[in-house]
Amino acid sequence: QVHLVESGGGLVQTGGSLRLSCAASGRTFSNYAVGWFRQAPGKDREFVASVSWGGGLIQYAASVQGRFAISRNNAKNTVYLQMNSLKVEDTGVYFCAADEDNVRAPKYWGQGTQVTVSS
Repeated sequence: QVHLVESGGGLVQTGGSLRLSCAASGRTFSNYAVGWFRQAPGKDREFVASVSWGGGLIQYAASVQGRFAISRNNAKNTVYLQMNSLKVEDTGVYFCAADEDNVRAPKYWGQGTQVTVSS
């Protein structure tokens, strides 16, 4: 079992930045790939970014490529999502999730943190 807690969400204006954190506890965190997902009101949850267990493989959704950066610090059991040049369409609840095998279909989820980008 891996327990995930997100933090760092908030209200920001268009063009601003936020850094989300995902703190993990439980099983050896370094064994898990971690992904960030988001869900806007009335829409399905979508993939945002992911990082492999060792940090060597990073993937982004096309909509955030070049603006967001995912990173992890296994010594601190934490994964970060640096979000720059935020747009109104980035608004939503952001979730981190972890899995040993398939980070696109993760087994463990956090409770989410709200990000609101105002125009």
